[in-house]
Amino acid sequence: MPDSASPYPSLPLPELPFLPDIIALRRDLHAHPEIAYQEHRTADIVARELASCGLEVHRGLAGTGVVGLLRAGDSRRPGRMIGLRADMDALPLAEENSFAHRSRHEGKMHACGHDGHTAMLLGAARHLARTKNFDGTLAFIFQPAEESEGGARLMIEDGLFERFPVAAVYGLHNWPELPAGTLAAFPGPVMAGTCVFEIVFEGHGCHAAMPHQGKDCIVAGSALVQQLQTVVSRVLAPTDAAVVSVSQFHAGDTWNILPQRAILRGTLRSFSGAVQQRIENAVNAIVQGTACSFGIRTGITFERRYPPTVNHAAEAKLCQRVAAEVFGNAQVITEHPPSMGAEDFSFMLNEKPGCYVWLGSGKGGGNPSESPCRLHSPHYDFNDDVLSLGIAYWTRLAETALPRLSSHEAVPS
Repeated sequence: MPDSASPYPSLPLPELPFLPDIIALRRDLHAHPEIAYQEHRTADIVARELASCGLEVHRGLAGTGVVGLLRAGDSRRPGRMIGLRADMDALPLAEENSFAHRSRHEGKMHACGHDGHTAMLLGAARHLARTKNFDGTLAFIFQPAEESEGGARLMIEDGLFERFPVAAVYGLHNWPELPAGTLAAFPGPVMAGTCVFEIVFEGHGCHAAMPHQGKDCIVAGSALVQQLQTVVSRVLAPTDAAVVSVSQFHAGDTWNILPQRAILRGTLRSFSGAVQQRIENAVNAIVQGTACSFGIRTGITFERRYPPTVNHAAEAKLCQRVAAEVFGNAQVITEHPPSMGAEDFSFMLNEKPGCYVWLGSGKGGGNPSESPCRLHSPHYDFNDDVLSLGIAYWTRLAETALPRLSSHEAVPS
């Protein structure tokens, strides 16, 4: 077990004598991954850890969500509550690592670092419960079902911000593409909005040796896949970043029959609602035109999943300031291209001001040839060296966002 010493001795990190416990907890979560809305064991651990630190624990939002409240100093003044959020769910992915804490649940894996996110926020709660160097209320939000299932949206619908009226909300994700010991915080778009689509081509099935007797939906679907690639290059302005990807093509069951039907599915991603609408309109037009040219019937459905994740300027500036104090000015990234990945923290940022940052995690994973180990890889593992950095960031953010009030500022009892 690693000791409590930071691998970054030049950084002014708080003393964390419990760091070995947090590392052990992180690895235990990794070994017992739970996917969306099934995070019962994880939620039990989170609730137990929060309660052991003296926090007020609330459970049940979005089923397995947990919120811990920590109050210090004058917590009655309006606006002196902020939310700190970590996601808890794993992915339906078979792990290919061989270390001792590899997944014990076949087909499930923490391949995105949510085990590390949960452990860091629990570590921050433990440290802040001991020091209480702030005035106000911290809401530690442990969210289920970030991976494509919209747990943040469901927590909000279950009354998250009515029950816990935070003035701002903050999120963090580990980022293997950035060196360990760095943090990226910038205003504006950080992650793309995502929409999934399903296209059905209904042709006329026939013998594969006699294609002239049918209407071939496979040929039509193949042509469509090629045509969809023109949406980004020819419909959108060059300055509008977007992705159109066909990720599924299902048709036929045997070698000598041209099938009656083909189903294509995929994703559309962009950074604004206006661009998203233009993409959907263009895709629909191409689908209808392709179907008409091949003489087949079609139907298309769009389902917008996550809106773009867009940081608020004031909160991003605050996070940059905090990061400079924790990591050093040279290690703070204030400009960076946004990611085409999606994140349901976007729902929270649509409701409250806030900022979502990337914690550089650099190396990691059980496959030494894959460095950095990519998110959603079967070889991924969270880099435990950055746990202390995440705890330090959360701690300093809480203390900066809710600074101690002078005696004359406090609300009289």
